[in-house]
Amino acid sequence: MPSGDGWQGEVLRDLRGGAQQCAGPGTQAYRASAPTPGLPPQNAQMPNDAAHGSGAPQQAGYPYPGQEQQAPGAPPQPQSAPASRPVVEEGLAGAVRLKPQRGESFAARAGRALRRTLSSSAAHEVAEVTRTAAVLQRPVTTGRQICVTSIRGGSGKSTVAALLGTTFAHYRQDPVLFLEADPALGSLPQRLGAQTLRWTTSEVADIVQPTMSLLDVTGYLVQLPNNAWLLPASQGQIGAMLDSQAYERAVVALRRYFGVMVIDCETLPAEVARVALAAAHGRILTAPATPEGIASTHAVLQWMQKLPRHVIAGTVVVLTALMPRPGLDLDEAAQRLRSTGASVQILPFDRHLAAGGPVHTELLAPPTREAATRIAADVFHLSQQRH
Repeated sequence: MPSGDGWQGEVLRDLRGGAQQCAGPGTQAYRASAPTPGLPPQNAQMPNDAAHGSGAPQQAGYPYPGQEQQAPGAPPQPQSAPASRPVVEEGLAGAVRLKPQRGESFAARAGRALRRTLSSSAAHEVAEVTRTAAVLQRPVTTGRQICVTSIRGGSGKSTVAALLGTTFAHYRQDPVLFLEADPALGSLPQRLGAQTLRWTTSEVADIVQPTMSLLDVTGYLVQLPNNAWLLPASQGQIGAMLDSQAYERAVVALRRYFGVMVIDCETLPAEVARVALAAAHGRILTAPATPEGIASTHAVLQWMQKLPRHVIAGTVVVLTALMPRPGLDLDEAAQRLRSTGASVQILPFDRHLAAGGPVHTELLAPPTREAATRIAADVFHLSQQRH
């Protein structure tokens, strides 16, 4: 870890001053149908091209795809709108196509069903689900910004962001935004099952105006199931950069439209990740459940203890298991990490997640769905606390 007045000192300065820029007014009210407990399937995908056929924003989700509507007072459209690009290039589509598999084997599912039949803990499970749902459905007066980052690649950062936002979108009635702040070929659009991309974070930062309605804004976003939206950082090409100023403009412009923003950041100590970390209401630090991952995470948490208390108090460490039997005592590792003041959750190994590609929540193993809900409830609860 660097020391002295490096990126740690810059984060501290951001935390003392820069966080005020992204703590905006109340979230614009927007209600959808009430959700039901449990993570939903995530198959539906609205083609992004249909919502942008003329280069002007259109009411996403409008029942008549061919009908456009421009709200009064909306700013003029850019003269040169970007062309839509597929998330996966056509030449690679066949090579990367896979048949999604279930998170657990048949034997594991059968054994779980037998244990549930013989167990008498059904009432306890229902009570736990009800309690967690109550936390996730708490109203907010200001849109919550949840930042997901890591200190190294391959830790499951985008996977955790996808699970987190999907959980929020299912349980909450206000709209949820996935904002990608990882322009270096981030994998969040693929994890969310997006088919095409058009507008990026840096472009939308200069388009959204306070006079625009939610329907105007969503015309620039990729629609996802359950009242959720995606704003990618790039169109999957190297060279498209996102700087901290564009990121801040995008967050300030969009924060009032969404109850929760899940921000998939670059790995630390990148500049945009530091700015996002400073301004977020809740923070998730993903780390692989390996000896190196746990040791590095412990060092980062020790450094965070020197920052203002709300930083580490509002942080959830997610240990992601990269194999069925990590060979580590994860409970002991989690306890050691909790001693620093951070919350710790474990995301178990799941065959469906390990295979890559779009996350189909109906194929996840039950322990994975339960862990995703716990992580979402934990960070959402911390994001509403005064530390």
